Amino acid sequence: MKNWIKVATAAALGMAMSASAAHAAWEKVVVATEGAYPPFNMVDENGKLIGFDVDFTVELCKTAKIECEIVANDWDGMIPGLLAKKFDAIIAQMSITEERKRSIDFSDYYSNTPAVFVGKDGMSITAYKDGEVIEDALDGMVVGVQRSTTHANFLEDNYPNVEIRMYDTQDNALLDLTSGRVDATLADSGTLEAWVNSDAGKGYGMVSNQFAPSEWFGEGAGIGIRKEDQDLKEIFNKALAEMLANGSYDALNKKYFPTINLHPN
Repeated sequence: MKNWIKVATAAALGMAMSASAAHAAWEKVVVATEGAYPPFNMVDENGKLIGFDVDFTVELCKTAKIECEIVANDWDGMIPGLLAKKFDAIIAQMSITEERKRSIDFSDYYSNTPAVFVGKDGMSITAYKDGEVIEDALDGMVVGVQRSTTHANFLEDNYPNVEIRMYDTQDNALLDLTSGRVDATLADSGTLEAWVNSDAGKGYGMVSNQFAPSEWFGEGAGIGIRKEDQDLKEIFNKALAEMLANGSYDALNKKYFPTINLHPN
């Protein structure tokens, strides 16, 4: 069987050469993920990229019959790296928003999970209800969030008087939550559900309703591509549709998120 996928960590990127060579007929595509947003994407004890986004990429490229190399890249550098042709696509739970669409394009959405706050058991936060932001919901709190995310934008746009602490990764926001440096964190319900059910999340839980107003959270997570690469977008959209039809997407969904439907349609 042909080896469709090569997985690399950030230390072994060599990204620019690979991506520029790939453009010709899309026989090979370099895909970037973050590697720090479990269980969607993370690095195991051997330095290997794993998680839903990684397995999804493997299956997507197998379905499309193209070779894919998966590389790790810092979240803050995702769009600049794509535009600089260090890689050809982003599969890292990047929400499709109007702001991002000004600089890059996206495939059809491949997952869509709402946001939720996590804090100590017994805490209750109602920040968004019945289509409205509850402006005083976070008064007196320190809230941690990963920077350059839709979650950060939501907090900054609606809670200017709340102390918001930005982190390079969601893992670091959760570390500060458990150490008492922040009172709550806001992120994707998929990654936070996995954390609160782990040993690290004992004593913590989802302390708000789940919400996803499109004004801030967009249309779901899509595969980020350069605007000029419409042929690659068509390849990915066709492969995604096939995965949804043949059950391979559903199998991945159930493997990582038994109680969450990542692709409501």
